[in-house]
Amino acid sequence: MTHLERQFHKAMIGVYEQAKRDCNYNATYFLRMVTDFGGLEAARRLLATDAPSEGFGTLFLCGRLDLTVEAHVIRPEYAELFTEEQIASARQRLVDNGYTFDK
Repeated sequence: MTHLERQFHKAMIGVYEQAKRDCNYNATYFLRMVTDFGGLEAARRLLATDAPSEGFGTLFLCGRLDLTVEAHVIRPEYAELFTEEQIASARQRLVDNGYTFDK
């Protein structure tokens, strides 16, 4: 695992912890995926589906799309971990749900 992959993995654990604190959302399935496959593979699996995850919907309702896997995938510091298609998919899911991007 590269330094960047470890950094992304830690970010995914942070997403779980922050969602639990801020939204009272105990994303046990997500945490299990991250623990079993690592943060990077968990993100890739979630992006490979046709629709956003249930967790994405929960975070949307909480007003915290910034805590989604998708919001982390589009961050420039993680760009080399994902394909252009994966980044575009993550960005589109966020756009479709009214996410406001930093300028």
